[in-house]
Amino acid sequence: MTKEIHSAGTFSFAGNSLTVNRMGYGAMQLAGPYVWGPPRDPEEAVRVLHTAIGAGVNHIDTSDFYGPHVTNRIIRQALHPYPEGLVIVTKVGARRGDDKSWIPARSPRELTDGVHDNLRNLGLESLDVVNLRVGGMLTPEEGSIEEPFTALAELKERGLIRHLGLSNVTPAQLSEARKIADVVCVQNFYNVANRNDDEFIADLASQGIPYVPFFPLGGFTPLQSSTLDAAAAAVGATPMQVALAWLLQRSPNMLLIPGTSSVKHLRENLDAATLRLPPETIAALDSVAESAQG
Repeated sequence: MTKEIHSAGTFSFAGNSLTVNRMGYGAMQLAGPYVWGPPRDPEEAVRVLHTAIGAGVNHIDTSDFYGPHVTNRIIRQALHPYPEGLVIVTKVGARRGDDKSWIPARSPRELTDGVHDNLRNLGLESLDVVNLRVGGMLTPEEGSIEEPFTALAELKERGLIRHLGLSNVTPAQLSEARKIADVVCVQNFYNVANRNDDEFIADLASQGIPYVPFFPLGGFTPLQSSTLDAAAAAVGATPMQVALAWLLQRSPNMLLIPGTSSVKHLRENLDAATLRLPPETIAALDSVAESAQG
């Protein structure tokens, strides 16, 4: 399985100080339903992480507001002391309400608290990458991010963070952030049916900055799903595998973090690294974006 993940290639970022396999793992689903509370099967959650590392995954995406605190504690329980070369990317900029809501938390005090929560629950003295999460659940919101990003840059200067990234942002916000500190990755909503970031991805690729899409199957209509289902049937794969393979072939700076709480589904996701989609399948999937855009 390790060899299969490597077949998707690697990508170096942060001035080549971090190199990861392009197929990573997103830990959000290790928490309970609605990303709240403990998992239904804590032992399976640990098995998922062990299986991912054993298969060659060296990029885990997480946040301490998953649970809250649950996901990071499971990662620590399963993997600490962490294997050499493992890159853990976390994010701050939100918190969970008692009603399970997602609430912006981007004041300097809230960001500092969020970084310390991640450090404590992951059992680390410094975080590899911290993404500042901006915007809503799926789409960016216009506006300056100077204050929150400056606060994170100051924590980086103190040695609590090694590298900074952004999540749910616009190209203008990336430009603003880069005047304050280096940005080593951008994580936005993107998949075969939701392609507003096409130009953004190309611009990032030209600068050697990885793009990390979240919700690879989010936002599909029944019509679009039927197109994806047909494409999957044509190549003998699952729709999720096809969606992931399409992303890997879309741009060399694409890093994937599909999430699951099941070892079976994890193995299926990782196997997408070996899937090469033929031109006719790519064309069929591109038509999904065209129909979605009207």
